[in-house]
Amino acid sequence: MSDTITKGAEAPSGDNTPKTSPEKKPERVASLWSDAIRDLRRNPVFIIGAVLVFCLLVISAVPGLFTDGSPTDGNACDLANSLQRPSAEHWFGFDVQGCDIYTRTVWGARNSIIVGVLTTLLVTVVGGLLGLWAGWKGGVTDSILSRFTEIFFSIPLLLGGMLIMSMLPWAGNALSVSLVMAVLGWPQIFRIMRASVLANKNNDYVMAARALGAGSGRITFRHIVPNAVAPVIVVSAISLGVYIGAEAALSYLGIGVQPPQISWGLMISDAQARFLDAPHVLLFPAAVLSVTVLAFIMLGDAVRDALDPKLR
Repeated sequence: MSDTITKGAEAPSGDNTPKTSPEKKPERVASLWSDAIRDLRRNPVFIIGAVLVFCLLVISAVPGLFTDGSPTDGNACDLANSLQRPSAEHWFGFDVQGCDIYTRTVWGARNSIIVGVLTTLLVTVVGGLLGLWAGWKGGVTDSILSRFTEIFFSIPLLLGGMLIMSMLPWAGNALSVSLVMAVLGWPQIFRIMRASVLANKNNDYVMAARALGAGSGRITFRHIVPNAVAPVIVVSAISLGVYIGAEAALSYLGIGVQPPQISWGLMISDAQARFLDAPHVLLFPAAVLSVTVLAFIMLGDAVRDALDPKLR
């Protein structure tokens, strides 16, 4: 009987060292930006738009790499080639002046992209800073800036651009077009930034930072701006394509980018008179312009979907 009890009390053979549980990996801290980046990586619309935009940026930066030995300025023309159809050697054919349309289309991307990017940067910086100031200060400052903004907001972009460009003695290049459209386009970003700041400045995290003694500058740029800038990024991405289209419209009307510079709007304007005889002269630059505007709009729509919590 005692032997049985002794045997039952014996410890089981083997390692008696207590086993430690495996270390848990730290949980991922969710945030608006991390969730947005993860969603964008899975979004085919964003991927397609980003690839197209990247290609367009590269083409506008180094157009000579894509002309395959063609004239490097896009203005070398030969009347003997006037209105020749597309071929294996010249993919887009020739225009009325005997210029290679493919070469001019590639070089025309530079002015169009410069106008779109520069205008968007100016509009975002000016409108964003003024909207931040108006939303944070409130009161009289907000009222004065809002009334001042309404003056510019009431002016249509193309109509105002036509009026201002026709009066400027130094107009006719990408810089002047960008400045004019920035003057007329910043109120949209101002309103969006102001509304976003007003929606965020009374949140609990702002109140907590103020209670801990944080100054206005720290609260503004560490708490308000990161949470208020998302709508501005979305609208700016979509507006970039709109500004490219607006530049083409101004150049088409003869008050935007002027020869000998190359612009898709100028190419479309020159081709309209011979569309029935040689439709390729108009179709190729118009198609590239449409794809460019569509690419930036696709990019902006994907970013909007990723940054809008209501669409999750």
